Amino acid sequence: MIALGCDHGGYALMQEVIAYLEKENIAYQNFGTDSEKSCDYPVYAKKVAHAVVNGECEKGILICGTGIGISIAANKIKGVRAALCGDCFSAKATREHNDANILAMGARVVGVGLALEIVKTFLETPFSNEQRHINRILQIEE
Repeated sequence: MIALGCDHGGYALMQEVIAYLEKENIAYQNFGTDSEKSCDYPVYAKKVAHAVVNGECEKGILICGTGIGISIAANKIKGVRAALCGDCFSAKATREHNDANILAMGARVVGVGLALEIVKTFLETPFSNEQRHINRILQIEE
């Protein structure tokens, strides 16, 4: 199950992500927002972060205008490793090396085609389980 959340700036791109997930038969829970009406991204970042940390969802996807604010808000929640990605290499590397559990993207930064490739890469890439990466993650969580 994938937890989804966005603010008004990420709403249109999130609709594209939802269509992709449905096409691929990937289960998701949408934590909002539900329109392009101005709203506060920390509300949705926290909802997704808690769903991931509590085990309700395996991973999360967050979208705002730049991806910056929503990723900062999500990373305030203990146990979250939200990574802002604007390319597929970063999405792959953050899963392999950081075991990132939330993908953040900026709707005003990446186009739909690239965003969907980033989502695909993030969701399909496993954590490497290499000891050096495990050690680094443990240091982050201290």
